[in-house]
Amino acid sequence: MPGPAGHLLIPMKRFVILLSSLLLMGGNAFAQEETPAKYKLYGFVRNYMVMDTRAVKGGTHDLYYYMPEDIKLNAAGEDANEGLNWKFVSLTTRLGLDFSGYQFGSMHVSGKVEADFYSLNGSAASNTIAQFRLRQAYMALKWNLAEDENLTLNLGQAWHPMGVDLPNCINLESGAPFGPFNRSPQAMLHWNVKDWTFTGGILYLSQYLPMDAEAAGKSVSPFKYGFPEAYAGLGYKHGPVAFKTGFSLLNTKPVRTFNDAKANGLMTSVTGFLYGQYTKGLFQLKAKTALAQSGEHLNILSGYGISAYDASSNTFTYTPMQDWTSFVSFQYGKKFQVMGMVGYMKQLGTTRDLMDGVAVLNKTAKEGGNLWINTAASATIQQAFRVTPTLAWNLGKFTVALEYDLTTAEFGDSDAARGVRGLYEAGHTHWVTNHRVLCMTKFNF
Repeated sequence: MPGPAGHLLIPMKRFVILLSSLLLMGGNAFAQEETPAKYKLYGFVRNYMVMDTRAVKGGTHDLYYYMPEDIKLNAAGEDANEGLNWKFVSLTTRLGLDFSGYQFGSMHVSGKVEADFYSLNGSAASNTIAQFRLRQAYMALKWNLAEDENLTLNLGQAWHPMGVDLPNCINLESGAPFGPFNRSPQAMLHWNVKDWTFTGGILYLSQYLPMDAEAAGKSVSPFKYGFPEAYAGLGYKHGPVAFKTGFSLLNTKPVRTFNDAKANGLMTSVTGFLYGQYTKGLFQLKAKTALAQSGEHLNILSGYGISAYDASSNTFTYTPMQDWTSFVSFQYGKKFQVMGMVGYMKQLGTTRDLMDGVAVLNKTAKEGGNLWINTAASATIQQAFRVTPTLAWNLGKFTVALEYDLTTAEFGDSDAARGVRGLYEAGHTHWVTNHRVLCMTKFNF
């Protein structure tokens, strides 16, 4: 009888056989007739009106909401970041095109092209005018292998497998940073066998980016000089129950040149997640938890640091920040819907001690020294909660919804130093809370 290792080899052997069969089927397909594709245009017009009780950190006119801003005292001892502010914008109005039905031999082709309007924050006119931007653009190549078995190869920009299942809410950030959020160019293979799905592939980070130590901000450069992000996962769906699990392996090169010489050393980080869902009638319950290392490309408030530097070989040794992020979400109803999310995230510290002494690159000890944390929100946030009760009224293709978001975050004190693992000690932090009221109207077409 084969042992545990033998059992693991069976799916791998089967996977290799299936890939070989695909190549043979692809060759035979050239002698077959083709079936034309069908197209479906879709989209929606969406408006948001938002009110906050203090300044917040976010993108897309602060609609993509990360965290409240920290306390900022003026000479009179007043918090300059406290006070009502509001915005009313029609950004994220969307257009999309689905295509399906095309067949060439045994290969079935479907896919999607999807775009919406987006703008950066800022006072300049160029940052306040909405630009049309690509969200998704992929093709799905499918081969039916048996009655309950098929292979699908997705090529193009699509949702990251860790970010597909979002909580029930109407806010633009869809629960981030309390759950992974990412769309990336990818080559992802899905092997579906009855109720099970085995997934594996590679991704390139182009829109949601890791931190760049040299630029002290988010950039694609560390990823360009590393390796593609690798992903492997498993899914199950039967009746009202579904679950998914998977992990990604990411190698980046945060420092490429130092002291006028080529720098050595890659940073390796691993992120894993678990997701469960139960749907029955008009009720749905979701839960997701992720343990991330340097997960800022997943819109998690993560990062990394330098644990050692060897001047003789110009080699850096990196240590990723570890973060735990989770949410529980529910939804009930059809015409009148009640939904919501409870989210929590916490930094758990770097995997190794940070290098002591003077900062190697471009940051002082007060700025974090040899540590780089996601610049999408304050780098001094150590943990945070969010609650989002929501009411929605659906009148056919028209929806109006009202959501209340309570977000409270723990910040490190301005005069406090981080410990050797990048965390603030107890008694050297404070909490800041923002209340957000969000009204959304949407018409689907």
